[in-house]
Formats: sequence, structure tokens, C-alpha cells
Amino acid sequence: MLITVTLNPALDKTARLDALRPRALNRLREVQRGFGGKGINVSRTVAALGGQSLACGFAAGQSGRALLAALEGEGIRHDFVPLLGEMRENLKLIEPGGALTELNEPGPAAALAEVEALAQKLEGHAGPGVLFVLAGSAGPGVPEGIYAALTARLKAKGARVLLDADGPLLAAALDAPVRADILKPNIHELAGYFGAPGQAAGLPQAALWARELRRGGAGTVCVSMGPDGAAFFGKTGEWFAPALPVAVRSAVGAGDAMAAALALGDEQDLAEEQAFRLAVAAAAAACMLPGTAPPARAAVDALCPQVELRPVP
Repeated sequence: MLITVTLNPALDKTARLDALRPRALNRLREVQRGFGGKGINVSRTVAALGGQSLACGFAAGQSGRALLAALEGEGIRHDFVPLLGEMRENLKLIEPGGALTELNEPGPAAALAEVEALAQKLEGHAGPGVLFVLAGSAGPGVPEGIYAALTARLKAKGARVLLDADGPLLAAALDAPVRADILKPNIHELAGYFGAPGQAAGLPQAALWARELRRGGAGTVCVSMGPDGAAFFGKTGEWFAPALPVAVRSAVGAGDAMAAALALGDEQDLAEEQAFRLAVAAAAAACMLPGTAPPARAAVDALCPQVELRPVP
């Protein structure tokens, strides 16, 4: 069973423009709107790939109720804790060539009692055979150690955890004594954790950092590197996959698609090599779509044979 957790859902608006000009008028085109948040995007991609999941998290106000109605319309089961206020709205601007600028609101505040209510709800779903996907940002009022705490509590119930986060949320989880079973950071998030933000980092540095995380108790580590490909460090092998030569329309949902495929592969007991291949193909297929639209299974399957896996030196 797959359960996704979205602590800070959003109404995402994605638009294209010829060039982003600060302190000047920018005219948007191809504007698309849709509910999102990393966990929700993972649930949608899992559904598109033929799987099922239970979406959990916080849902605020009228916009939160609209989110739940949208999930029901897509056949995605949900179990959210309501919050006061309204869901945040995010603006994602895409320039020619795929350069992305994101303007994200903080989101509604959660009281500690509401955070605990969600934690208890998740514990009620936890058990052997359950994989939780803890993904994305947290709104005001949510402790930075929330993913670390949830990982420990859910694994104590026999569940497994996939973590896809950044900044203090990621740092707290990586510094905790109980680590996630699957980590899916991108290279910039890893660089930030290891104190090298803004520095050029490729496969050798990704391998060094991923191996250090695994020695520290982390499970599988899958590092996405955008146009430089992706790398996988697991129990049965380490592989690098160059980026597939696809026509990129939007890379906004690529990381979420990769996380969804990794989660689905884990649930279906795919070999690590197969799960990584599926994840790379899913990310590439997502890049070919506008906004955060999930890729169709047929498109992913068509790309899987093109994924080249090389041993990591």
C-alpha cells in the first residue's frame, strides 16, 4: 500500500514567457492551473502508472475542500486533516530552454495539535507492507523535524518511508537516528545539506555524498541531476543514467514523477535496476508535458528501453 503525505498543498499556476525581466512588465502565455504539492503529484503519477495510493496531509478552507473533490474525481482516495485559512497559490514561470522560476506562498498555519492529529492518523494507517511518501514543504507552525519524527513513528509500526524534501526538513531527517528507507534528493538539495550550495557538483560528488548517507544509515539513495542525468545507490548496485534526449516542455513535475515511480517499483517488488529505469523514464516523460501533468504509462513504457544504465565508478 502506498500513502503520500502533503503537508502544504497548493493551487499551482504554471505559465510560459519569452524571457523573465525583473522590474518590468512580463506577459504570460499558456497559463495552466491545477492543485498540487509533491505528495499529491506523486499520487497522481502513481495512478497514471496504473497503481493506487492514499493521499494524506492538510487541507485548508474552501480551496482544500475543492482539492479533495478533485482527488475524488480522479479516483484517488484521501484522508486529510482540515486546517483554517486557505490553501497557498504558487506561480511557476518557464522560459525558453526550460529555465524555471518559482514564486511560492508560505501556506496556512497549522497548530501543534493539528500536526499531532495528522501524525496519529498516519500511524493508524502504518504497518508492514505500507510505504509512506513524505514529500515537499511544510507550512507555518509545522516543526522542521516533522519528517524526522514521522519517519521514526511510522517505521516503529513496521512501515517503510520514502523521503523527498529539502532545506531544514531534509537536514533534520538526515541527522535523525532513524533514517528513511528511500531518499530522493536532487543534486542541489544534497549540496545544500553537505555545505556546498552553489558549487558545481556532478556524478563524482553525488556518489561521494550518497555513499556517506548510506553509511550513516540511509537506505536507497536516488539523486536526480536534471540535464546531467540521475544516479542510484542501492543494496544490489549503483547505476548512473544519462538524461534522455526528449523535447522538454516543463521540468516542474519531473522529480515528483521519479519519486512516484520509485515508490511504485518498491511496492511492486521490482528489482532495484528495474525501479530506477522506470523512474528515469517517468521523469523524462513528465518533462515532455506542460505543468505538473502526470505522464501516461504508455509514454513511460516507450521510454524505458532507451534508458542507459552505467555502473557508477
